[in-house]
Amino acid sequence: MPKLPDTTDVAIVGAGPTGLTLAAALAARGIDVLLLDKAAEGANTSRAAVVHARTLEVLAPLGVTGELVERGVIVPTFAVRDRDRTLMKVDFGGLPTEHPYTLMLPQSVTEEVLARRLRALGGEPHRGHEVTAVTQDAEGATVRLADGATVRARYVVGADGMHSVVREQAGIGFTGDAYAQSFILADVHLEWGLSGDEVQLFFSPDGLVVVAPLPEGRHRIVATVDDAPEHPDVTDVQELLGARGPRTEPARVRDIVWGSRFRVHHRIADHYRAGRILLAGDAAHVHSPAGGQGMNTGIQDAVELARRIADGTEDGYEAARRPVAAGVVAMTDRMTRAATAGGPAARAVRNTLLTVAGQNAAVRRKLAMRLSELSVDR
Repeated sequence: MPKLPDTTDVAIVGAGPTGLTLAAALAARGIDVLLLDKAAEGANTSRAAVVHARTLEVLAPLGVTGELVERGVIVPTFAVRDRDRTLMKVDFGGLPTEHPYTLMLPQSVTEEVLARRLRALGGEPHRGHEVTAVTQDAEGATVRLADGATVRARYVVGADGMHSVVREQAGIGFTGDAYAQSFILADVHLEWGLSGDEVQLFFSPDGLVVVAPLPEGRHRIVATVDDAPEHPDVTDVQELLGARGPRTEPARVRDIVWGSRFRVHHRIADHYRAGRILLAGDAAHVHSPAGGQGMNTGIQDAVELARRIADGTEDGYEAARRPVAAGVVAMTDRMTRAATAGGPAARAVRNTLLTVAGQNAAVRRKLAMRLSELSVDR
């Protein structure tokens, strides 16, 4: 393992999509950056698989958007359903962007593309380096690693996820709560009669289930479950789709490529900056996967923060990005709770309201702007 430098302009902790984007964006601006991650390798599964229009826009200056689009699946429509009944369809076509669609792409591919770009700019994700402490003074911050080594930086950025060591060391609170239910995440091969160019969100008394196409003929399944199995299998996913998916043309799961479970929180950091320490991505905000905006918001954090560090306007970072995350947390929380609306009467009211709202072009466009995150600065 090569020796790390003793000093750098910016030390980033966490080499997921947020950290990789920030490192590449800083390197592109000629800023010396050190990217550290405790994992021995990057993501090798799909995990976060949704890339929205605004994210593709902000990544364009880095020169990676074309490859991402080429390797992903373009999905122009988001549909909300209750079994066979379509409650609302949101069409991304006609939005003010060069990318009027959702792009479905495994996180492992997104990280691969970003890491390659970082290397082309002279950087490198340094993996297998666990950060145990961060201290700071008026001039900078010091990162201490598990092996006893230290790195001095002008700024330290925590992009190290929900259980961020950097955030904890900075003494920044992480306000919010956890959902009672757990989530199943799975990539499968399936057969069904619904459109292959839509992301489908199904409401059910038992919880939500999302079905979305992925490259290589796979589909992503995300579902809330009271007590999800650690490694969901074909039977688990088939039962979910049988209970919550379409009845007329039910889905048949052929095989499962990968599956996992996780618990979801809805939390936001009390502050995005404490002196020389800043936060981005899941270290700053976590929320329900409904809408697929987590990774997107983190990547957009990274691009904004890189610009502000280069311009010397870091003081405005929290004011620019924290309200965006707060809006995403609130919207995805509403979507998640709407999916599990109480008894039959409550579900009937919900379905009626959504159906009526879905007939209004202005409402559909507003939701499309929110989901694509194009409403952030338009």
